[in-house]
Amino acid sequence: MKAVILGCGRVGAMLATRLVAEKWDVTAVDANPDSFTALGDRFPGKRISGRITDEEILRAAGLDAADLVAVLTSDDIVNLMVAQMARTRFNREKVIVRVRDAVKAGAYQELGLQTICPSRMEFEEIIKRLAIGPRAA
Repeated sequence: MKAVILGCGRVGAMLATRLVAEKWDVTAVDANPDSFTALGDRFPGKRISGRITDEEILRAAGLDAADLVAVLTSDDIVNLMVAQMARTRFNREKVIVRVRDAVKAGAYQELGLQTICPSRMEFEEIIKRLAIGPRAA
């Protein structure tokens, strides 16, 4: 299986490392070459430094043959644009996109994208913990 991770911050690096451990062929792409440090020296996957909005960079990363595309930058607008490119221009079905803004996450989902919204997940976890925690006297 082939994965392309777009955005190699903490979450991107953790996902890339985990997928490699699961025997995936992984390519990590980030505009900042220093981001690849989190992958470690023994990371067997491919590292590409460049703007993920550049179609040639996406082609070089092998997006056209990817079984999974994970768009994990800190910029919601860039994430939306690139996720849509992955779906429409590259015909990828399995596109997971991080969206920090809960309102934007709903719009992404309406477009058929699989979204991960950290702020929504944190909120839900807080509510869950409050609901099961000790009651105030």
